[in-house]
Amino acid sequence: MLTRAVLERSVAAALEEDAPWGDLTSETLIPATAVATADLVARESGVFSGGEVFAAAFRLTDAAVRVELAVADGSAFEAGTVLATVSGPARAVLTAERIGLNFVQRMSGIATLTARYVAEVAGTGTRIADTRKTTPGLRAFERQAVLDGGGRNHRHSLSDAVMAKDNHLAVLAQRGLSVTEALREAIARLPHTTHVEVEVDRLDQIDAVLAARIGTIMLDNFSLDDLRAGVAQVAGRATVEASGGVSLETVRAIAETGVDVISVGALTHSARALDLGLDIRIEDPGA
Repeated sequence: MLTRAVLERSVAAALEEDAPWGDLTSETLIPATAVATADLVARESGVFSGGEVFAAAFRLTDAAVRVELAVADGSAFEAGTVLATVSGPARAVLTAERIGLNFVQRMSGIATLTARYVAEVAGTGTRIADTRKTTPGLRAFERQAVLDGGGRNHRHSLSDAVMAKDNHLAVLAQRGLSVTEALREAIARLPHTTHVEVEVDRLDQIDAVLAARIGTIMLDNFSLDDLRAGVAQVAGRATVEASGGVSLETVRAIAETGVDVISVGALTHSARALDLGLDIRIEDPGA
């Protein structure tokens, strides 16, 4: 979750990384009395995300900088749209420029790609969700961008839910228990509020998993025919998630098999930063 504390901590760390001893260029070339006005302008169309993060980069650099957001997170825009206006001490604006742009370009790129996936499955009732394939340290930002693009979040971390994959099931099998018995035994040790998901890669694994009364079953790298068969086999006894082999070209057909959720790692690990620019005008009233 992108809380204010997480936002400010991460942005402050990024600013420190970029200017650990100050902005030598701006401090050398730009008069201390100079003021700047800058427009955040879209060079291409997309979906906006990261407005407050963008603003925080300037605010944490110098509280005298003002940022007015013209577009709300989650809003679509066209090329040429002014998304925000920045004004204040020129040195501070120039110092914060790259960090503010890095965050808003990355987040808007994720939101834009997510919106394309969501549009592809419109009318099917299938939800598009992200995965844990996020940039280390930036998960909360990237997950928020998925939400701004109309997608959903999967579990945030390994601490949030039980998700048994093939390696986990292989360990259970070594104990001599059936998959059903092992899962039931494990579930009995969990709080009743904990969600349990199990990944399968073959149709013949489904019944044994469902017998343990899990909440979600993931059909991993199934063909379209097997996805349809899997949905019919589950028959509403669990949420059905599809994963693997998902792209903009395939996602509609996967959704039409009747799955409830499609998890897409590409939303965060393959999104291209959106082309947004900061057009700056500098004046020196003291000159």
